[in-house]
Amino acid sequence: QVQLVESGGGLVQPGESLRLSCAVSGFSLDHWAIGWFRQAPGKEREGVSCISSSDGSTYIEDSVKGRVTISRDHSKDTVYLQMTNLKPEDTAVYYCATDPLGLTADRLCKLSDIDYWGEGTLVTVSS
Repeated sequence: QVQLVESGGGLVQPGESLRLSCAVSGFSLDHWAIGWFRQAPGKEREGVSCISSSDGSTYIEDSVKGRVTISRDHSKDTVYLQMTNLKPEDTAVYYCATDPLGLTADRLCKLSDIDYWGEGTLVTVSS
């Protein structure tokens, strides 16, 4: 059974950093691409950053380039999203998601119908 469990969200001030974690089970990070998505109130869900299974190549959405890094730890079956210089517009529920299609990172982040999702973790950036 595929499971994804996010953690690490919280309330931070503008300019601060946060690291989100996604603990996975039921599949291998070596075989499935995985990524982070977010949905702000009143807005559509968007792909933030994804990482491919094959070569670890990454995709980062333009609005967060230079401020986020996605990484994975195979020994811990965990994927991370390190976010720096957070802005109020980064406020959203952040979800971890994966799909067994064997997609590249950019295709996963742009896919509208992804099979497996975590419950999400709320990030609030406010002074």
